[in-house]
Amino acid sequence: MERLVEAARAELRDRGYEGLSVRGAARRAGVAPATAYNYFSSREHLIAEVFWRQVAAQPVPDRRRRRPPAQQAAAALSSVADLVAAEPELARACTLALLADDPDVRRLRDQIGREWARRVTSAVGDGVDPERVSLILLAWSGALLAAGMGHLRYADLPERMESVARLVLGDGR
Repeated sequence: MERLVEAARAELRDRGYEGLSVRGAARRAGVAPATAYNYFSSREHLIAEVFWRQVAAQPVPDRRRRRPPAQQAAAALSSVADLVAAEPELARACTLALLADDPDVRRLRDQIGREWARRVTSAVGDGVDPERVSLILLAWSGALLAAGMGHLRYADLPERMESVARLVLGDGR
């Protein structure tokens, strides 16, 4: 599975979303296509797994730094923004793949959402109303989609999310 995930990342970088297939990732990983399909039901499932692993591997900001909650919330998500800004083909593929109506993709999409919620909740503290965290995450999802459609730059997301978080949580200065 690890080899397939790494092969898929390499395929995305080299061939883009259109050129990625489970078979192509299997060939690059040196495994039979049937083996690859035992792990991944579709190209979208494979991309979602690649993205999930990248999200899970991102560092969690140090909460001991004394920053206002809005800055903490933005910092909790900024490493993901940096990731997709640095890997445009992964970003494009995720924009398309994560919207797929596939049970395997849905499961990973839910895991990704839970991880983002965990990071933001941890960043702003447990005393913050969960509805406020939910609003920040809703804005985050929309911002990622807008960036994926070319309406925003991924590099601008941390600053935009800090503005959103200030509006939702209060200025905190």
